[in-house]
Amino acid sequence: MRILYGVQGTGNGHISRARAMAPALEKQGVEVDYLFSGRPPEQYFDMAPFADFSLREGLTFATEAGKIRPLKTVLRSAPLTFLRDIRQLELDNYDLVLTDFEPITAWAAKLRNKPVLGLGHQYAFNFPVPQHHGNLHQRLIMQYFAPAKPALGFHWYHFDMPILPPIAPVERNNAAIDQALIVVYLPFEDPAQIEQFLQPFKHHHFAVYHPLAPSSKSGHIQWHKPSKARFHADLGHCNGVVCNAGFELSSEVLQLGCKLLVRPVQGQIEQLSNVLALQRIGLGYTMDTLDHAAFSQWLDTGRGVSVRYPDVAGAVAQWLTQGDYSPQSIEALAAQLWRRSRFPRQPLFSAREIDSADNRAIAPV
Repeated sequence: MRILYGVQGTGNGHISRARAMAPALEKQGVEVDYLFSGRPPEQYFDMAPFADFSLREGLTFATEAGKIRPLKTVLRSAPLTFLRDIRQLELDNYDLVLTDFEPITAWAAKLRNKPVLGLGHQYAFNFPVPQHHGNLHQRLIMQYFAPAKPALGFHWYHFDMPILPPIAPVERNNAAIDQALIVVYLPFEDPAQIEQFLQPFKHHHFAVYHPLAPSSKSGHIQWHKPSKARFHADLGHCNGVVCNAGFELSSEVLQLGCKLLVRPVQGQIEQLSNVLALQRIGLGYTMDTLDHAAFSQWLDTGRGVSVRYPDVAGAVAQWLTQGDYSPQSIEALAAQLWRRSRFPRQPLFSAREIDSADNRAIAPV
C-alpha cells in the first residue's frame, strides 16, 4: 500500500500527529510519502521521521498579537502558486491520499476523484460537537480549506459521535515535578508582550518556547526556540502549561496530568471551539486575553487532571490497511478506542460560568 500524506505545517500540532503516525504506518508495511505546507522551509524542525518529505507553500493564516488578521492573510496568500501546486501534484502512483487538514493534497485528490481520507482534529467539527460557529467566512474556510470524505476526526471526548481520541503519545518518565516550573507556548503572541506578561511572577520560573525567541535571558524567564526533545523534557517535570487553545499540545498536557491554561487565538474558530469543549468536559482553564489576575489565580489555585488515551496511531494505521472506510467501520473503530480510554472520576469543575468581576477572565471548565 502506498500513501501520500499531506500535513498542514501551521503550528506544530499537525506535525506532531504525523510524527506519531509515521512509525505506526511503517510497522504496518505502508509506504508513505509526506508533503508539508503552511510555513517557511527554515521553520521546520525535527523532521527525521519523514525521510525525503516535500514542501509546498500552501495556505495559512496571518496572526498578530494573538489575533488572526484577515487582510494580511489575503495579502500574504499566493493563489496562483496554490492552484499550480494542486494541478501539478502527481497522484497516479498512490492508493490513497491522507490529508491532515492540508489543502493541496485534499483538493488535488478531490478534483481527480482520487481516494482521500481526512485525518485530523478539524474533521471532528463535521459532527455536532461543541463549536464556535463564527461568521460565514470562517465557516466556509473550515468546510472547504481541506475537504475530505470520509474523515477521522479527533477530540478529547466522544460527545456521542463517531470521532476518535487524540493521537498524542507522551513519554512518561519518573522525573520529580518542579512545582515552580511553568511551560509557556504562545507562538501567535508577540514575544515582548509575553515577557511583559510573565515578568511580575518571580516566584515561578518559565520555560518559554517561541519561533521568535529572543536571545536575552530574564532570570526567571528562559526563552527557547522550538525543539521537540527539550520541550518534552520540560513537559515531563513541569507543574503547568500555558498555551494557545490548539488541540495536540493540550492533548499531551491532559495525559501528563499537568494543569492547563489555554488562551485561544482570537478569530480562529477551531481554538474558540476547543475552549467550548474544555468547558463542557471540565479538564482545563481558559482566559480570553493575557490577563494578570486570571493567570495569578491559575498559578495559585489551578490543578491538573489526568486522562489516559490508548495507542490511537497504531489502531488507525492497522485500520487503514484493512481498506474499509465506511461509516460503520469508523464507528466501530471509535467505539473500540473510547472503551480503552480512561477519564478522571471528577472533572475540575462543572460546566458553569464565573460571573464575579474579579474572576470573569478565567473560566473553570
